[in-house]
Amino acid sequence: MDFELSETHQLLADSARRFLRDELPFDERMRIATSRAGFSRQLWKRGADLGLLAALFDEDHGGLGGSGNDIALIFQAIGQVLAPQPFLESLIAGRIVAASTASEDILPSVIAGDLLLSPALYERHTRYELGQVTTFAEMSSDGWRLSGEKAVVRFARQSALLIVPALTVGDELGLFLVPPDQLGVTVRDYPLIDGGRGGEVVLRDVALEREARLEFERPALEVIESAVAAGIVGLCAEAVGIMDFVRDATVDYLRTRVQFGQPIGTFQALQHRMATLAIEIEQARSAMINAASRLADNPSLRTPPIAAAKFTIDRVSTIVSEEAIQLHGAIGMTWDFPIGHYAKRLIMIGHSHGDEDHHLDQYIAARQVTKVSGHAFDEA
Repeated sequence: MDFELSETHQLLADSARRFLRDELPFDERMRIATSRAGFSRQLWKRGADLGLLAALFDEDHGGLGGSGNDIALIFQAIGQVLAPQPFLESLIAGRIVAASTASEDILPSVIAGDLLLSPALYERHTRYELGQVTTFAEMSSDGWRLSGEKAVVRFARQSALLIVPALTVGDELGLFLVPPDQLGVTVRDYPLIDGGRGGEVVLRDVALEREARLEFERPALEVIESAVAAGIVGLCAEAVGIMDFVRDATVDYLRTRVQFGQPIGTFQALQHRMATLAIEIEQARSAMINAASRLADNPSLRTPPIAAAKFTIDRVSTIVSEEAIQLHGAIGMTWDFPIGHYAKRLIMIGHSHGDEDHHLDQYIAARQVTKVSGHAFDEA
């Protein structure tokens, strides 16, 4: 597999890293992440002006990239500074909108940083299954009526619109644009352990116009699954960016922390642990790159590498978090020290859009389907 970046991708990666590093030193990151909004709208707009959001979407939809590699480069830069900005939400929600007939009306404002969308995809007790929806929508004389609940919606209150899946007549899945301040919508806003804000969304007979339902040329569930696949590639890349920071910070600590008259990095046992950590991170990176390269494939070929990458990332995230904290000692757990916050984000990524068990099941099921259908699948 070719790990070398093209000149264009190298420029994109350098630009994203430089902007986020300069704008989000750790103290500023912590201030923003723990604020009432959970992110900075001013920084969001400046990043959009620089093209960070445009890089997540293809040229046909007003973007500048949109490939799996483009997404991976942006999200690695996000991970390295632990940016508490709604990139993931905009990526998934934007991809859903991009597949709809309303794309030209909505997506340009998303890419420009003027309109914040959040996907409200999951409900309690659904265990990451995107097709398990109990929220329902009824047609009324002047539009739609929605009732139901959505769980752990990131930046729910801060968004202009939520994208809400709901069952319509005949158990057909539809996707609706719902303003969080609409009459009948209740959002219980709360801070998230890894920074930013989340919310529990309750819909009680929410009246919407007919145009609030997004229209697609393919089943809504396929659109959701495709958008979430892009989001998982982003999450895996963000985790790799975090791992790179954690590895480098831990190496620096081992070189400077003196015990028994010498840096603790000279102790062979700790060197072996760091070597193991470096190998695990490179395995995670390879899995992420493979998933990014397969994002544009059809679902039967896309699912196995993406599920494998998320499983690998989640497994390695636990190892990296535990080793980094242990090698730093007690200081690694303090609020003012970055490592603990990076570790928390890694663990939360492991529970976002499917955990290890979920993606192992997804991989096994997809491989069985692939074998039955006769499609070839490159394990690399």
